[in-house]
Amino acid sequence: MKMTETQFELIKKQLKKLTSQDCFYKRKLEGVDIDSIKSQEDFEKLPFTWKGDLRDAYPLGLQAVPDEEIVRIHSSSGTTGTPVIIPYTAQDVSDWADMFARCYAMAGINNLDRIQITPGYGLWTAGIGFQLGAERLGAMTIPMGPGNTDKQLRMMTDLKSTVLCATSSYALLLAEEIEKRGIGEQICLRKGVIGSERWGEKMRKRIAKELGVQLYDIYGLTEVYGPGIGISCDHECGMHMWDDYIYFEIVNPKTGEVVPDGEIGELVITTLRKQGAPLIRYRTHDLTRVITGECPCGSRYPRIDTILGRTDDMVKVKGVNIFPSQIDEMLSGIPGASSEYQFMIDHLYGKDICTLFVEIDKGADKTSMEAAIGAGFKAKIGITVIVKPVDIGELPRSEKKSTRVFDNRY
Repeated sequence: MKMTETQFELIKKQLKKLTSQDCFYKRKLEGVDIDSIKSQEDFEKLPFTWKGDLRDAYPLGLQAVPDEEIVRIHSSSGTTGTPVIIPYTAQDVSDWADMFARCYAMAGINNLDRIQITPGYGLWTAGIGFQLGAERLGAMTIPMGPGNTDKQLRMMTDLKSTVLCATSSYALLLAEEIEKRGIGEQICLRKGVIGSERWGEKMRKRIAKELGVQLYDIYGLTEVYGPGIGISCDHECGMHMWDDYIYFEIVNPKTGEVVPDGEIGELVITTLRKQGAPLIRYRTHDLTRVITGECPCGSRYPRIDTILGRTDDMVKVKGVNIFPSQIDEMLSGIPGASSEYQFMIDHLYGKDICTLFVEIDKGADKTSMEAAIGAGFKAKIGITVIVKPVDIGELPRSEKKSTRVFDNRY
């Protein structure tokens, strides 16, 4: 990836503005001579921004414009105790709507569609982002939010929803309920826009088949507008990123050095136009890679691979680094194994004990599946686990993000 002249000029303008006023980045970049930054290589010497920096700025330390220009805030979940609060100007909200409408258009969604939005509204960026984009597109929105599956399905059938926006976990739950109730013929869905959590190929195929839709991965994070800064196209070969609003790098998670195109690393994002809370070299923790070459869809926007995992999702067991994406990939190659699993790590009698609960297809032999999955785990990931096959639907479903790895050692 090469920084364009336009991107460089926007970044320099942003840096000069941020270091000339009393705000987070004036302190963060203290001692940096902005005028000496004359190339992409110079830019890559700037320090990273970390999630911890944003928490330390609580509540409104990230704000980079006067109070009268702020029209909204959004916030991360704050699972560590201190949430991250992101202020937005009216222009930020408008830019976000433009990007999201572009995502819908990339997915072949238009103003004749009826878009059922199931992610949550409120402080979280998801639901309102899907809503903004749909309104900018001119489509009818059905702002359900999460939960109340009976009402979701009634609205879906009565209003003839054509697009479902959801987490992969909730899309799967709805697909299973539709099949269970035998109402597939009443469903008019044609597209599914899925975000918020990574999901394996087996889960993707299952949701697409049971809902009868084409699925699109949408990308975003609260700190950088929210969902809508990138999406996959019809060809399902990565996600196009809107590089007129963001500049992205892929770096080695350990060294911070930019890696060659095609090599897996951590996604780092710099906002080009954000006013309320701009970010410079923000480390997302998301693992991906740049996909080179032209996309068959003809779009000029660069692509990254679907998110492969997160640096903070990794667990270390018996000296082996394990990512959920590895378990997804391993299960995708085993006939009869579902996409749904839970990986439990316990520490008993001085050693780590790993148990993998996996849903298996109806009629599959549990003994043979136990052996096949155990052998697959050992071959693919390198350690021995206790495999517990269970029936489809036995593991819990979530209306939000599903937790798949449980580390009970601490």
